[in-house]
Amino acid sequence: MAKVDVDVIADVLINNQFEPDVISKLIKEIESQQQVVAEEEKATREAPVKKQWVVIVSDPRGTLPEDEDYVGFVAQIPESEDIATTTERLNRAAFEFNISKKGRKNPVKTVAEACQAVGQKFLKEQEIAIKTKLPVTVLRTDNKLPEITVEDE
Repeated sequence: MAKVDVDVIADVLINNQFEPDVISKLIKEIESQQQVVAEEEKATREAPVKKQWVVIVSDPRGTLPEDEDYVGFVAQIPESEDIATTTERLNRAAFEFNISKKGRKNPVKTVAEACQAVGQKFLKEQEIAIKTKLPVTVLRTDNKLPEITVEDE
């Protein structure tokens, strides 16, 4: 059923020459019914799933030496899930994409292609969201800040 604005209903009632006290009673009742329906919808709505961020690093040789640059893709998975399942989720989404009509024409063969080409439909089924379609540079750090010394003047 289509939702109609309360102002439109009021205009229709006025145009059909209903009495003002009848119109005000009807409008108040309609608004109270709208509030009840809105509260019911709010109560039955599922809470959004909290997600954690994951960076998928492109490391073709299997090592991360300090003197090289790397690129990666940023993804999100549910907070309650283990981050080790991230690549498995992406692999399953890529597999589902590859067996689809579009995937059979242009199958993805690498993680980078999967991050760039696999559609939201397949990613959402596996509860993974790729936030960067283009790779981003990954910066290594030792997680320490230099100590600041104040020299006396």
